[in-house]
Amino acid sequence: MSNGAHAVRAAVAVLGVAALAVTAGCSSGSSSSTSASSGDSGGKVTLEFAQWWEPELPAGALKGLMDDFTKQNPNIEVKLLSGPYASTKEQVVAGAASGTMSDVVGLDGAWVSDFKKQGAIADLSALMKQNGYDESQLVSQVKLDDSTYMIPVLNFVYPLFTNDDLLSKAGVTAPPSTRTQFMDAAKKITAGGAASGWVLPLSLDAPNGVQNDVMSWVWASGGSMLKDGKPDLTNSDVKAGTQFVKDLWDAKVIAPGSFTMKEQDKVEQFTNGRVGMMIDSLAHINLIRKENPNLKFSISAIPAADGYSGKRGIPYASWGIGIAQNSKHKAEAFKLVSYLLSKDVNSKMSTLANAFPGNTGSTPDFSNSDPLFKSAFEIYKQGTPANEFVGLPVSEQLMRDFGEQLQSTLDGKQSVDDALKNAQAKWVGEF
Repeated sequence: MSNGAHAVRAAVAVLGVAALAVTAGCSSGSSSSTSASSGDSGGKVTLEFAQWWEPELPAGALKGLMDDFTKQNPNIEVKLLSGPYASTKEQVVAGAASGTMSDVVGLDGAWVSDFKKQGAIADLSALMKQNGYDESQLVSQVKLDDSTYMIPVLNFVYPLFTNDDLLSKAGVTAPPSTRTQFMDAAKKITAGGAASGWVLPLSLDAPNGVQNDVMSWVWASGGSMLKDGKPDLTNSDVKAGTQFVKDLWDAKVIAPGSFTMKEQDKVEQFTNGRVGMMIDSLAHINLIRKENPNLKFSISAIPAADGYSGKRGIPYASWGIGIAQNSKHKAEAFKLVSYLLSKDVNSKMSTLANAFPGNTGSTPDFSNSDPLFKSAFEIYKQGTPANEFVGLPVSEQLMRDFGEQLQSTLDGKQSVDDALKNAQAKWVGEF
C-alpha cells in the first residue's frame, strides 16, 4: 500500500461466530472487461475474475462452480484469471494503479485502504443496498468510512505445520507447545542434517511474513503490537516475540534464504521435506497433499511463551472479494459475489478449501474433508482469531518497515531494542 499521511482508518465490522475480517492475497487481470460493450444490453457479459484461489483448490473445483453460476445466469460468463498469490498480487496492484482491474477480484484486507483511496474498488455497501442483499448473513466485512469494500468469502487460520517424520527422526515425540519446546525441536531437526528446523519468509517485496511468521508469536501469547489503536512496538510482549525469532536465527535453525523468501517458497520448502516446521494457512493443505501425497504432517496451535496459560491468538487470513470501480458490469459482478457467499455454495467452498465459511448459515462438511481440518476447527474454537494488520492504514508498508528493521537485526547491524524503536518511529510516521 502507499504511505499517504492521512490514510483512512479502517473499521472491521464483525458478525457471528468469527471475529474475522481479512488478509491473504490479491490478483488481477490485464483488462477491465472482455465483455460486450455496456450499450449491448442483449449481449452476453463476460466477467473477469482474478484470484489466487484456483491453484489452492482441488483441480477443477473453482471452474466447476463458475460453470454452475453460468447455468443459473446464462447471460454471464466468467473468465478465471488465476495465479500464485505473489504474482497475482503484483497484477492486481498494477491493475488498481492503471484502472484496468478485473471486474471481480480476490482481495487482501491489508490493501483495501489503499485501493479505496485510489478509487480502484467499488462501494459494496451501495451495491448490497441496490440489490436488496441481506448483509446479516455475512460473518464479516471490511469497512472504510462506514462503507464495505471487501467481503471475506472464506477464512483460514494459520497454525503450526510439523513434518511428522522429521520430528520423529529427531526424537521429538509431539509438536511443540511452548517456545522452549519449539527451540529444542528446531535444534534437533537441524542437527539431523537433512533439513532446517523452521522456515521464515522475510521478502520485502511480499512482506506478509512479518504478519504471519513473526507477529504471530506475539499474538499466540496474548500480546499486541497496538495500544489504543496506535503503534506500540516497544512493549515487552513484542520485544519477547522478536527476540525469540532472533534467538532462532542465532541458533542457525532457520532455513537459508529468508531475506528474499516469499510465502510460496516457504510452502515449497516444507512440501519437499527441507524444513521440519512452518506457520502457514490451512489453504495450502490441498496444495501440499497434491505436490507430495506421501508427506506426513500435523497441525497444532502456535507455541506460546513459557508459562502462558491464556487463550492463544490464532493468526488468520481470508479470501476476500471485491468489485473493480472500473468494471462496466457491476450488477453482474455483484451476482457473482452473492453466488459465492450463498449458503450452499459457501459451504461447498469451505469444505473444498479446508476453510471456515463467510456465510453465517454455512457449515463445512467434515465427513469427507481432510482430518486436519477437524483439528484446525478445534484449534480455532479454543483460541482467539488475531490479526492486527487487518484494517490498518498502509498495512503492507507497516509490514515492510518492520521487516527492514528485523533484517538489519538478524544481520547483526542493530539490537532488537533498536529495531523496535526504529520500526515504531516509522509506524508512527505512517499513521
